[in-house]
Amino acid sequence: MTAPVEVADLRARAKRVFDRDAREWAATGVHGAAIDVPLHPPTERLALADLEATRAWVERWRAVGRDGDVIVEWAGRSWARIGSQEVPVRAVVRGARAIARVAGETAAWNLLLARAAALRETLGESEDVRRALRSHARTIAALEEADFGRLLDVLVWLRDHPGSGLLLRELPIRGVHTKWIESRRGLVETLHRVGTGASGLGLREPAPLVRLRVLDPALAFGGLTDVSAPVDELAALPIRPVRVFVFENLATVLAMPDVQGGIAIHGGGHRVDLVARLPWAQRVAYWGDLDSHGFAILHRLRMHGVDATSALMDVETALAHRDLWGLDPEPNTAVLSSLTGEEKTTLQLLSAEGNVRLEQERIPWGYALDRLGLL
Repeated sequence: MTAPVEVADLRARAKRVFDRDAREWAATGVHGAAIDVPLHPPTERLALADLEATRAWVERWRAVGRDGDVIVEWAGRSWARIGSQEVPVRAVVRGARAIARVAGETAAWNLLLARAAALRETLGESEDVRRALRSHARTIAALEEADFGRLLDVLVWLRDHPGSGLLLRELPIRGVHTKWIESRRGLVETLHRVGTGASGLGLREPAPLVRLRVLDPALAFGGLTDVSAPVDELAALPIRPVRVFVFENLATVLAMPDVQGGIAIHGGGHRVDLVARLPWAQRVAYWGDLDSHGFAILHRLRMHGVDATSALMDVETALAHRDLWGLDPEPNTAVLSSLTGEEKTTLQLLSAEGNVRLEQERIPWGYALDRLGLL
């Protein structure tokens, strides 16, 4: 037999429904939700077992029914020993606002509702806007009041000044600074896109930096040999290095000895995209970790059109350092079509041995220099 439903049970259910659906209600402006709960009132036998508890249960539902948020339906019972009684049999809560009140979330609902309405007014009514509001509702609701006002100001300014070409620091919006945008960039970009259809913010982005070491003093930049500079400025340099090394690990770049006509570039991960923008670095020796990700970076570099020859990424190097292997916890499984036959054999070996890896910094430095032809 199902136990009688308590008022606390209804509030808990309202809280679950609110947590699950409030973002949808606010995003769409459709608030016609409802909760309908059978109360399973006690039988005569249960009532006789504890009359005081039964009376208290009935009174709790009678009190809840007076506040207007909960509609309590009643039904008569003709009990042989207790006589005719009116008992609550069903509780219904209609509308998002009532559900929020029953759940104890009135303040949260009012805030979410007001902010979603303000954003829909700014961005327009579209399915893309509604989808974005659903996805980012928690972040939007968590903003301080002043920050939400700034968010609206930013969205309006970006809408009214498409393709401004300004840097973040130049935005003429009071209270909005570089760190403010950077810390909320994903939210701003999403809302701006769904509101305007623009793929970006129309701002000028500072060129990303590339870290490199000049291994030949004759190529030094005004005496500087360890340089981090915007990729576009490095690309414009009238230099013609004879040997260009691209290493995944910065420590390897810093440890390199002098090499006549040589430059070493830090180019792991997505940084290889920047290497490809350097016209004097279109033929390179690439040395990455001996694992699936190192080969994926090598493939990425080649797919950008760079003539990259791998170094220390072969079966011989792998087997010579078996005792230094570690595990590759999340191996890259992409098809790497640009790998040579030997490189594919090495990658297959790593996979067959249980997705192992040999990190670049584990290889003895003397061995590495010898294989690089620097001893």
